Amino acid sequence: MPAATVDHSQRICEVWACNLDEEMKKIRQVIRKFNYVAMDTEFPGVVARPIGEFRSNADYQYQLLRCNVDLLKIIQLGLTFMNEQGEYPPGTSTWQFNFKFNLTGYDFGYLIKILTNSNLPEEELDFFEILRLFFPVIYDVKYLMKSCKNLKGGLQEVAEQLELERIGPQHQAGSDSLLTGMAFFKMREMFFEDHIDDAKYCGHLYGLGSGSSYVQNGTGNAYEEEANKQS
Repeated sequence: MPAATVDHSQRICEVWACNLDEEMKKIRQVIRKFNYVAMDTEFPGVVARPIGEFRSNADYQYQLLRCNVDLLKIIQLGLTFMNEQGEYPPGTSTWQFNFKFNLTGYDFGYLIKILTNSNLPEEELDFFEILRLFFPVIYDVKYLMKSCKNLKGGLQEVAEQLELERIGPQHQAGSDSLLTGMAFFKMREMFFEDHIDDAKYCGHLYGLGSGSSYVQNGTGNAYEEEANKQS
């Protein structure tokens, strides 16, 4: 098992089985003051599609997510910690967890699967109830982009439009989560005057939501498109 390493910037720490307990202790200390968490996972794309009749396009998108998350396993999870002003903790701000599996899936879907140690529920509404239990406050950068004029594309394209500099290699969960956090705070400053309307944006996931009180309908095929971009 590789030894614990921190990249040249000291921002991103690789977490393996050998240093998991040590790094979790550090995270428990960091999160006390830096409780804005940007999250990313890495996955190869959509490998299966549900067959049958669906109540709506949103229902199809959730079933697409569910069947892939249930079939596959995660490679990497990246977590970046910031405070309310978008500032990093001194030293390491990002932890990249490396799993021993060779397949993975959608960000929140896989995180819920890890936390509950079970497959995702059949109904989307039940999924969002579990999501709300673990993550009562969520801001989806992709969903926020709908209200940001001329801001479009994937994470790297958005970062370039926002003039953000990536730390670490692209398509690694640690680097992507760090860039996601940077993008969120830059978008909040540029497009929302440093205040995001929770009633309008909090808890909304782009591409999912079919009547749930927690989210509303997004644009169809969003999750499938995003998965394919990362493959």
